[in-house]
Amino acid sequence: MITLKNVSKYYYNKGIIAIGFTKVNIHLEVGEFVAITGESGSGKSTLLNVISGLDSYEEGEMYINGKETSHYTERDFEEYRRTYISNIFQNFNLVNSYTVLQNIELVLLIHGASQKDAKKRALELIRKVGLTKYKNTKASKLSGGQKQRVAIARALAKETPILIADEPTGNLDVKSARDIIQILHDISKDKLVIIVTHNYDQVKDYVTRKITMHDGRILEDKKLLPISWKEIKIDLDENHLTIFSKIRLGVRNAFNIIPKFLLVFLVYLFVVTAVISEYAFFLKQEYTSSKSGYNNFFMDTNDTRLILKKKDQTSFNEEDYQNLDKIKEVDYIIENDLLLDTSVGLRNEETNFYFDGILYDVKNFHATPDLGRLPENDNEILLAGSKDDYYLGYQAKDILNCQVYLQDMFGSENKDRPLTVVGIFYEEPTNYYSSGKIYANTVVLENLKFSINREYSDIKILFLNHYHNSYPYDIHYQVIPSDRVMEGEVYISGDLNYLCKKENCLGESLVVDVDNLYYQDSLTLQVTQTYTKKNMENLLGVKDYENQNGAIYINQGQYQSLFDKENYQSSIFLQDVKYVEEVSEKLENSGYNVLKIKDTLVTGGALEALKIIRTIITSILVITLFFIAYFVIRIILKSRNIYFGTIRILGSTKKEAKQLLEIELFTVSNLAYFIFLGILFLQHKNVLNLAFLATILKYLSRIDYIILYLIINGMSYFISLRFARKIFKNSAMSTMREDV
Repeated sequence: MITLKNVSKYYYNKGIIAIGFTKVNIHLEVGEFVAITGESGSGKSTLLNVISGLDSYEEGEMYINGKETSHYTERDFEEYRRTYISNIFQNFNLVNSYTVLQNIELVLLIHGASQKDAKKRALELIRKVGLTKYKNTKASKLSGGQKQRVAIARALAKETPILIADEPTGNLDVKSARDIIQILHDISKDKLVIIVTHNYDQVKDYVTRKITMHDGRILEDKKLLPISWKEIKIDLDENHLTIFSKIRLGVRNAFNIIPKFLLVFLVYLFVVTAVISEYAFFLKQEYTSSKSGYNNFFMDTNDTRLILKKKDQTSFNEEDYQNLDKIKEVDYIIENDLLLDTSVGLRNEETNFYFDGILYDVKNFHATPDLGRLPENDNEILLAGSKDDYYLGYQAKDILNCQVYLQDMFGSENKDRPLTVVGIFYEEPTNYYSSGKIYANTVVLENLKFSINREYSDIKILFLNHYHNSYPYDIHYQVIPSDRVMEGEVYISGDLNYLCKKENCLGESLVVDVDNLYYQDSLTLQVTQTYTKKNMENLLGVKDYENQNGAIYINQGQYQSLFDKENYQSSIFLQDVKYVEEVSEKLENSGYNVLKIKDTLVTGGALEALKIIRTIITSILVITLFFIAYFVIRIILKSRNIYFGTIRILGSTKKEAKQLLEIELFTVSNLAYFIFLGILFLQHKNVLNLAFLATILKYLSRIDYIILYLIINGMSYFISLRFARKIFKNSAMSTMREDV
């Protein structure tokens, strides 16, 4: 079974060589009950560790079933221990936080048994060693004799051909010692049992062979009783911990020692809180920086704004607005979106009043005016802007209740619709580029929509098979509405007659084409009149022929129809910027093209710089927290080397032991993470009221939580990896002895 030929074991410590034993030659077979005796330091325990595969040897050769082992790696010795060796130790090496049942189940699970089968077999062995009434008692609560019985039951659970016991009666009373030796004697008929003892008298009536050692050498090797030698078949143990057993043991280890669990949990909770809080702080800084950005096209840069267009290019209808209003995250809707990105001017040349701003529906104003009141009538408006504005701040009392005029697209005052300023509200601009705000009733907004559509449209005139551009700053081919022109008709300048046959354009067709970002429209008209300097005033009511000659005059209503259209673009404003990504995704899936204003702002590189700084500082923080957490957890888990050494002796591989450690720390880190999320939920439900939690809720998105989850668990994995490298040295015994 086992043969040692000239085997020697040495220890090296700081350049000093110590002899464990030297030139040992023995052959051991199944059926023997061997006692190794000798004074302390004679090398008997070291010899036992080498035979067990717990320690290596430096000289000679050890054979297992005739096979050499000098070339064995640590992995080979792991398999050897799994297949051949069961150990019983003087100090028992039980898992004190486990119950009797769990200690015996452990070795069965390590060897691939299911939870159900492991429990059944463990109960049988507990009954065999007389500890049934203590099956649910923790090992730490047992007497020495009871602990050794558990150790024997655990050794029997492996069902290996070799059982090795190092001073199994050293800490026991006489009766307990006698009972233990009797049990070992009973099982030695089918196994090779080797015990180390300093008290040979306790075992002399049972052993079949006595080996005496002195100063690292064998002085005596005496066979006392004949044995019935028989050959046994060794089945290599290919069964290992199942994934379910790994998870079960890892989770159990996380919680089975409450003080240890609480300390590790607090470390991870600190790490989770620090990483998430720092991440949220930088997101807040980035958000603040992004709000100070600008966009040359969009004037209302509210970061909760989403600009919507329908993917089928059709206009919005009432049903669309009703469905948008049902979205719970929506604060309000701006149907005529173009108003938000068009600065309109308010003028009164008589009082030298000038104010530029964006026009808003007063129903979306939810504050109290600082001066005056809210608009009630169709011709009333409220102005909002900085108190530092000359007119709003220094001339506020003078402009309140005064009439002003909207500036039309040509820069002239539209005196047909005077407006009265009835209220003023002071607010700080969100950034340097912010415009003032004008709050008015729906009628004012609808009147302005016509002008905006006109401003955003390209107009071309098709006349006599040639296209001519119509510009507001060039009178030639400029389209002007007139209530004197009938529908379907168009009046043109008499100067164009030379282009027509017989210098007469009457009856010719003229097409007005309108094209903009949202729609196309056209009117086909017939020339029924040509105006000249002599008849222009009488025909159209226009006196200034010199400046108006060249214009195209069409019916007022038809002109209105070209630009008085439904809305092809609308904006919604959300209750909070944190809903932007979620709502955008929903709308994209519902048939809308969505533009998020917060993604369009230019910050002059400040935002990009902040992102780089965030990445650097977050990395430094994570690395710093990693080392802090590692050193603290290393101290807290200092006693775990005994546990991991024990399971390796019982047959677990180094890889399996590492995986159990990873699962243990992963369990605690996940618990800390999700409890922190629970705390955030209480903040969300207003059970708590902590500013830093409110900041986290406001600025972290779903993807941020996923990123942080991966960071936390990545840290946990590398902590376990570093800890494992420290304690899982070349041999299982070094793990037991390592002071991590």
